[in-house]
Amino acid sequence: MIPIDLMDARPIYEQVTERFKLLILRGIIKADEKIPSVRNLAVELSINPNTIQRAYAELEKQGYIYTVKGKGNFAVGAEKLLPAYREEILQRLRELCKQAEEIGMTREEMISHMAEWRSL
Repeated sequence: MIPIDLMDARPIYEQVTERFKLLILRGIIKADEKIPSVRNLAVELSINPNTIQRAYAELEKQGYIYTVKGKGNFAVGAEKLLPAYREEILQRLRELCKQAEEIGMTREEMISHMAEWRSL
């Protein structure tokens, strides 16, 4: 469910956070679905429970999961999260386009590269 890449430069908690975000956004983890406990996931992934706790805290801070006292952690639905996530991606794309223009790339070059990416 959550692959960990030890060669990845990102900390493990960030990898776990990103993977859960994608699983939730793609609807693989449904709205109000219980996610594994800190202890169970730590055992499954053979990593320190504090790492999972940090990932879950980050997910909760970003609004991807919520905690029910005594019950565990649950996913927020993709339908609530996708509009904000799409806007975040568009904002990053706008920033990249601005940087590309600043180094002399034309709009046509950017569109061409986007079309190439789409056909991959």
